[in-house]
Amino acid sequence: MFENFKVPNELIPSDPRFGVGPSKVPMGYLSELLKTGPELLGTSHRKPAVINLVKEIHTGFREYFNLPDDYEIIIGNGGATFFFDMIGTGLVKSSSVHFTTGEFSTKWFKAHSKIPWIHATQKSTEFGVGVNPEVVEGHDMICCTLNETSTGVIVNKIPDVTESDTILAVDATSGAGQVPMDISKVDCYFFSPQKIFAGEGGLFIAFLSPKAVNRAVEVSALDRYIPQIMDWNFAIEKGKVFQTYNTPSITNLFFINEQLKQMNKLGEKEVIRLAEQKADFIYDWADKKEYLSIFVKEKEFRSMAVATIDVDDKYPVPDLVKSLRDQKVAYDIEGYRKMGRNQLRISLFHNIDIDDLIMLTEIIDLAITSES
Repeated sequence: MFENFKVPNELIPSDPRFGVGPSKVPMGYLSELLKTGPELLGTSHRKPAVINLVKEIHTGFREYFNLPDDYEIIIGNGGATFFFDMIGTGLVKSSSVHFTTGEFSTKWFKAHSKIPWIHATQKSTEFGVGVNPEVVEGHDMICCTLNETSTGVIVNKIPDVTESDTILAVDATSGAGQVPMDISKVDCYFFSPQKIFAGEGGLFIAFLSPKAVNRAVEVSALDRYIPQIMDWNFAIEKGKVFQTYNTPSITNLFFINEQLKQMNKLGEKEVIRLAEQKADFIYDWADKKEYLSIFVKEKEFRSMAVATIDVDDKYPVPDLVKSLRDQKVAYDIEGYRKMGRNQLRISLFHNIDIDDLIMLTEIIDLAITSES
């Protein structure tokens, strides 16, 4: 199906990238990178050129998120999946409780459940159904996912554990910067930058409260094996002097910094407003079409970063996606592969232009009605 569908020239978006990861990196960032010549690429990450870049990133994040002055920032290789294990080995004393709403939050639970000295508990919902984290007695860490990338479900309320010994850890990978959260109530807020912050894969970025830093020191003193690559004390030490834990992709750091500069010109409130505008548009569109249905039924748990839209089985999404990709009109808008649904998953990240989003919906409407 859709093999004969041709997208009209007047509907072709300015950029075909609508996928939820890796995100759309503006081509202008490449031009800015070229201007650095031989002064940045190929430079040791322990030397001033890269240290200054990392310092600028730290400053940008502190400004954008209005981070408390006593929070530490650490950056290292491995991404959020790597960081799941780093948290388990170095921040959990004995038990973690995981509120799971999709593939990636479940992946975090599975990572902790395989660490022999951790008792990991799962509080799960059916995929597409929201759940907010709560304090569960007998657990020294609460784990939740701000924006479940696979299902488009968000967390909109967190427990206040500031006066307790419990650590609240939030995987904010596809929501950081766009899905609101009071980070001053979070002890370990972390993400991979290849979503809203227009980086590429391979890095983790984490903001740590003083309580989380103290917990890392406490756990490191226990008689347990922690791989050297997951040494929290070393990561925190390097973060204090604006260095990454290990050798990073400088190109990736450069892209993140360019994105931060652009987003800080607007400020977090305006970025969120623009995200909500796109979310309102895409959900209103899906709600009005008889051949579409919004996967996340509870409005308060619908993401303003990742929209998941079910399509009537009469119109195979793989065929539609192939047609649009072959025409170089829209890339990577199919649902998450392990969900097994006839579903669209569309990025609402900051760099996605609403005019392009409008064109995309018109293209999908035209394609489906042409086969009706």
